[in-house]
Amino acid sequence: MRAARLGLPGPVGFVPTMGALHDGHVALVRRARSESASVVTSLFVNPTQFGPGEDFAGYPRDLGRDLSIFENAGADAVFVPAVEEMYPAGSAAYVDPGPHGEVLEGKHRPGHFRGVATVVTKLFAITAPDRAYFGEKDAQQLRIVRGLVRDLRLGVEIVGVPTVRAADGLALSSRNVRLKPEERRQAAALYRALKAAGAAWAAGERRADAIRAVVHETVMSSPLVRLEYVSVADGDTLGELTMIGDRPALVSLAARVGVTRLIDNMTVPPGLSPAGTGRG
Repeated sequence: MRAARLGLPGPVGFVPTMGALHDGHVALVRRARSESASVVTSLFVNPTQFGPGEDFAGYPRDLGRDLSIFENAGADAVFVPAVEEMYPAGSAAYVDPGPHGEVLEGKHRPGHFRGVATVVTKLFAITAPDRAYFGEKDAQQLRIVRGLVRDLRLGVEIVGVPTVRAADGLALSSRNVRLKPEERRQAAALYRALKAAGAAWAAGERRADAIRAVVHETVMSSPLVRLEYVSVADGDTLGELTMIGDRPALVSLAARVGVTRLIDNMTVPPGLSPAGTGRG
């Protein structure tokens, strides 16, 4: 991969993925294609970001399909390493994402963001991109990667790309394929709940607890959806808010729909990118 990277004209855009590609991934590659002379993608199901009892072994994998999607979307190269290549025997070094990795998803999935920060750092070291593209659906991950790049002076511009949604608003996810038909129908309640939160904010509501309550009440009409958490946090610090002030707030949630765990978010005011932009 390093040898191939040396032969690619710049700027180079990079799209890291775990495969099981969908239109959200395609949007990332196409955005990179529109802004880069060369586009590198990766396909690696990273074991260190899965906790005990999570779905690493069962995570959907279809290499041939994914490679075809990457090619059709405009990727110039796809890096598909083995686990042993990314984590050689005796590997002991990891990247700590700091306090931003201990709240929200980090609180409910301990160690998850240490795995994310570690693999992203390794992938950047291997592919040496000028820009890297991440979906805004994983808003906390986007915030952590931006902080990582800034703090470690990695020199990569991090570009957030808006969440791609189905017609009923459900955020596209590799895990959506596991939803049974009725689960899939009820999963749309997650987006309805976020829209209701945004409408409450637009109507003048600034109390964070009231915004959280709107989300809970909206989801209650869908009995197959079990909320794990609802957060109204500062869009930069990720600290929970009592009142929404002048700074953008991130309204996020995680839920189980059947056995499938889904996340989603929106910012208020709506339309702002979570955690800004930046090059480190």
